[in-house]
Amino acid sequence: MSSAWRRLGAGVAVGLAVAGLGLAPVLVDSTPARADQVRDLEYWLNDYGFTQAWATSKGAGVKVAIIDTGVAGGVADLAGAVVGGTDVSGLGTPNGQTPVGEGSEHGTLVASLLAGRGTGTDAGIIGVAPEASILSVSLAFGSSGATVSNDDQIAEGIRWAVDNGASVINMSLTRNTLDWPESWDSAFLYAFEHDVVVVAAAGNRGSGTTEVGAPATIPGVLAVAGVNRNKTASFDASSQGITISVAAPSEKLVGAVPAGGYVQWSGTSAAAPIVSGLVALVRSAYPELDAAGVMNRIIATADPNGREVPSPIYGNGLINAAAAVTATVPAAAGPTPTALLKDWIHLHRRADTTPTPTPTPTAAASIQPREDPSLPPWNKAAVWLPNQHTLTYVSIPLAVLLGFGILVTLFGTGATRHFRRIRRES
Repeated sequence: MSSAWRRLGAGVAVGLAVAGLGLAPVLVDSTPARADQVRDLEYWLNDYGFTQAWATSKGAGVKVAIIDTGVAGGVADLAGAVVGGTDVSGLGTPNGQTPVGEGSEHGTLVASLLAGRGTGTDAGIIGVAPEASILSVSLAFGSSGATVSNDDQIAEGIRWAVDNGASVINMSLTRNTLDWPESWDSAFLYAFEHDVVVVAAAGNRGSGTTEVGAPATIPGVLAVAGVNRNKTASFDASSQGITISVAAPSEKLVGAVPAGGYVQWSGTSAAAPIVSGLVALVRSAYPELDAAGVMNRIIATADPNGREVPSPIYGNGLINAAAAVTATVPAAAGPTPTALLKDWIHLHRRADTTPTPTPTPTAAASIQPREDPSLPPWNKAAVWLPNQHTLTYVSIPLAVLLGFGILVTLFGTGATRHFRRIRRES
């Protein structure tokens, strides 16, 4: 799949081509921007309720892991935002703040849209969660120098993010396939079991992703579709699928790049961090809510915008940041992300075929007799004394038989002696 963006006013294009797994593509808009113009270009802050939501929450105390090409922490708009990181490609720096791989600017663009601090009162990029903290996990998409595969880098990055305190993970990337490697099963399950909300981009039709791809297809993930400035599904900067949760703006968005300056870009790569930022606002405002409860708030307050939802294009509707942090929302019902993924794994992965060991036969346990208090005491001598039963059915018949045997024996003995006497006399 391909991805490209342009430095506005500089005329420098950067391309990305990754086989099998890559960044959710970025589409180019060549409108120039200066630091003092950026705020005017950030239409989504008002149109989707973020400026109103900030009266309740700005995401303080929430760590969001961005699993991407690395976030350049030295960018002025991100000063103080990046609080940690790692490199799982073998090509970057240990803190994850050296962009790596093809399209290395991508992670910084994502971070600035999510948690930008600006460069002054009315200058630079303000992210949708301007007080959230960023953990940068750098991957090397499209680079042959990486020590492990892209799939394994992602699995490792997820585990690192969880272990280092992330309660939200942003994944502006796609495999361009519905399925995913088995190594992701345990990695995503690890995140869900640790109460982490995972947000993933749906992918872009304009680059050939007509149907949502993994990780946005993984049960329990908050999958994000994209809409244009008119809040209509973006033909190029979005895709569709039954796993889509919500929709967010994905066209004419502004981001900061590592070398300084700003670009205007489009794609669900940009829509995803807007939703991740909203997750941070909700987690900060409602620290007692678990991941399922946070996702439920965002989905329940989504605006259908006159359309029938849920749908494979808009999911449950357009995000509404103000409502997500202030509305009264019933408690989450239904299975948790952990349960959803476990059920999927049970149904779709090969079942455990290891036979259950057959128990080894053992001697039956001795049963100690218990005395019945209603019965008379056990008289051991009585066992050897006759009773009515033995007299009737054993002793008397045996005595008769014995007497008959004695008579037969005596008669036989007498007859034998008689015949012997007769022989002697003759």
